[in-house]
Amino acid sequence: MHIELEYDKSGVGLEIPDHVRATVLESRFARSLVDPKGELNQAIQNPIGCQSLEELAKGKKSAAISICDITRPAPNSLVLPPIVSALERGGIASSEIRLLIATGLHREATDEELDEILGPDIRSKYWVDSHRARNLDEHVDLGITSGGTHAYVDKRFVEADLHITVGFIEPHLMAGFSGGRKLISIGLAGEPTIKRLHSPLYMRNPNAVEGSFPDNPLHRELMEIAAKAGHDFMVDVALTRDRDIAAVFAGDPVVAHEAGVQFVRKSTLAVIDEPVDAVVTTSGGYPLDLTFYQAVKGVTAASHIVKNDGSILLVAACREGLGGEEFATMVRRSLPWDVLLDELQSKEVGVDQWQAEKLAMVARNKNLSFCLPGVEESDWRHLWGPVFHSPQQAFDNLVAELPADPSLVVIPEGPYVFAQLSALTAMEV
Repeated sequence: MHIELEYDKSGVGLEIPDHVRATVLESRFARSLVDPKGELNQAIQNPIGCQSLEELAKGKKSAAISICDITRPAPNSLVLPPIVSALERGGIASSEIRLLIATGLHREATDEELDEILGPDIRSKYWVDSHRARNLDEHVDLGITSGGTHAYVDKRFVEADLHITVGFIEPHLMAGFSGGRKLISIGLAGEPTIKRLHSPLYMRNPNAVEGSFPDNPLHRELMEIAAKAGHDFMVDVALTRDRDIAAVFAGDPVVAHEAGVQFVRKSTLAVIDEPVDAVVTTSGGYPLDLTFYQAVKGVTAASHIVKNDGSILLVAACREGLGGEEFATMVRRSLPWDVLLDELQSKEVGVDQWQAEKLAMVARNKNLSFCLPGVEESDWRHLWGPVFHSPQQAFDNLVAELPADPSLVVIPEGPYVFAQLSALTAMEV
């Protein structure tokens, strides 16, 4: 059997021998919209749960729009034009519309990336800047949430008259699903806020995992912070495997996001009856597989359907290597997963520790292996499992170590598929 995996910008092939019992899990129900521009205009003019964006803009002097950074395949160049047009029809001057790249604790966007994120037309006409979480003086102190999080949000967003988010909804390893509130409460939050929301308090909560919604403590915190920041309107899309728009959800940040989550849950859900011996997964290709830090999401998403002591193979290009300096430093310390988990439980939260923590939680009862060509070979020895040069070499090694007549699942889209066991099966995540 030949299977194409989502990998970098062009994909990569994998040959599975006939004797291996393999099941391919894909998001099968989402289809591309025939007229995405028309659907976007219709959704913005007739939103879910609130007035149209044009009506909301009337009487306002300024607007701030939070958008995804380069690590997310959000179709901003298609979604933004009808949004800014609605704002201008409502009376807000183009010079008073600010676009903020919701970097969270990621690095600022480069000039080249801004062209890719926004499209040259939008970038040339509107004010654009990246969020800088480490510069706390650029944030507004919004007080303490009911969950105990000190909420700091980018003042350029908070101080605008109208507050909008633009993104897409997918399963998320901590928040259940992405989109909406996350573009403020993480993407535009200050470093102390982000650290608290990524602390073991949430990372080890069994309800802070892929697909957990709305009974997710992290989701509740994100919603409360976004509300404190004045979140007025959101436009999120659902995507197909080819990154086309499958559906548009615009309107009230609570009601529209819930509608989008329900659509994405159904369109990405892939259920199997019982845990399998092994899973081959990806990080969904470019841009999510730019770094190993982001690629961890492919591992956590696959972990829900693998037997204890089963195996997970991650195939990701990682053309930018391990990721940010803090995460790379943590990986290179080469601590055993159990030592790392104990240490993180007792120490002050560090930048990007959460991705290593989530990976360690999988390594507790799963065998990991990797194909990460963009990661320097000198770093391979620091990972919790063998690393191989090619996907086929990694797969052949995986199969050689499996029991006779193994059960195997391949998830070509990685974390973009909501892989779960059926309701009759329960296992520890």
